[in-house]
Amino acid sequence: MSDLKWYVLKSISGQENKVKTYIENEMKHLGFESFVTQVVIPMEKVIQMRNGKKVPKEKPYYPGYLMVEANLVGEIPHIIKNIPGVISFLSLTKGGDPVPMRKSEVNRMLGRMDELSEFAVEASIPFVVGENVKVIDGPFNGFNGTVEKIFEDKKKIEVSVMIFGRKTPMELNYMQVEKV
Repeated sequence: MSDLKWYVLKSISGQENKVKTYIENEMKHLGFESFVTQVVIPMEKVIQMRNGKKVPKEKPYYPGYLMVEANLVGEIPHIIKNIPGVISFLSLTKGGDPVPMRKSEVNRMLGRMDELSEFAVEASIPFVVGENVKVIDGPFNGFNGTVEKIFEDKKKIEVSVMIFGRKTPMELNYMQVEKV
C-alpha cells in the first residue's frame, strides 16, 4: 500500500490515549485496518517526585496531537473525525483537506520517540562544573557560557553567560544547553 501517509490529528488534550484506542477499535470493527495502520502518540519520559521517590512517567510530547498512518480514502477521514475526542486533522485551511507530513518530519518525530524512550530514566548529569556549554533554547539561545553549579534534584544547571561583557548567571535545564 503506497497510499499510506502520516497525518497529524488534533484531539482534546489529555484524551490522546482514549482517541488512539477508539480509532484502533473502530477500524478493526469496520475491517479497515489496512487503511489506518498505525496510531502513534509521541511520548517523552519525565521523572516525577512522588512521596520523595523519583517515578518515571510518560507524557505526550505534543499534548493534544496524535500521528496517524493512514490511507485517507472514501469514508476514512469522516470516520476518524467522528471519533470522540478528535477535533480535526491538521490542514492548511480550516476544515480543509488533511495535509500529510513530510517524510523527514515523520522520521524526526518517530526518531525523537526512540530518543525519548531511550532517554535514561536517571538522566545522569551530562555536564560538569567548569565545562563550556552553548545555550540552545530560550531567550539566550546561541550564547556560550560556563557551567557554574549543578542542581541534581531539579535537573538544572547554573550557567554564567557573558552578556555585554559581564558574567550573568542563569538557571537552565539540561535540555536548554549542549556541550560546545
